[in-house]
Amino acid sequence: METVVQFLPVTPSIDQLGRIIANVAAPAFLLGAVAAFISVLISRINRVIDRSQFIHGIPESDTSRMFLKADLPRLRRRAALLNRSLLCSVVAAILTALIIIIAFISALLRVAHEYGAAILFMLAMLMFCASLVDLARETRIALHDNDLRV
Repeated sequence: METVVQFLPVTPSIDQLGRIIANVAAPAFLLGAVAAFISVLISRINRVIDRSQFIHGIPESDTSRMFLKADLPRLRRRAALLNRSLLCSVVAAILTALIIIIAFISALLRVAHEYGAAILFMLAMLMFCASLVDLARETRIALHDNDLRV
């Protein structure tokens, strides 16, 4: 009985690359959406930081705006929620990128990857959901009477 050893082709065929690209289309769109979401989170974090710096810059002698200093704990809470949301989004983006990388590697090596990709996709979606929950919590405390006065 002869054993036939099949070596990987030096270059993948066009059909093989087409299948790989078709398989990673959904994760690629998800990655783009998560990247846009990360941009929104960074923008919100910057606004909270700018507001905190403004409030810290209010001199003790300015009694007309001294009430704004009471808002600092709320801003710290918002920053913490946004920071955690950002972390979850970045983890979701990394997991999604891993799905794409594993899909290409496993297709080129002709190794089954469906279970691994499914698990990574579910983890990415869980992290993205956690990020959305933190953003929702942050937006509930974001609008306050003090934000409307300056």
